[in-house]
Amino acid sequence: MTDPYNFSNSKDARIVYVRSVERADLPAEMQEQAEGTEQLYAVHSEDGQRLAVVADRDLAFVLARQNDYAPYAVH
Repeated sequence: MTDPYNFSNSKDARIVYVRSVERADLPAEMQEQAEGTEQLYAVHSEDGQRLAVVADRDLAFVLARQNDYAPYAVH
């Protein structure tokens, strides 16, 4: 598949992106809350706004689906 899918054509799709994030890259307050966990997962809206940060990749996908979003992994 060489052509990227254009998500903007899907009127009903509520899409979010899940990506890994290092604890050190988070604001200090969030780093304190995540003590003991170095790798976390962030859920971002299509425009890049961070909606949530969780400790587990699977949890990020479940959280998105429970809120009627279609999650996609990005690197």
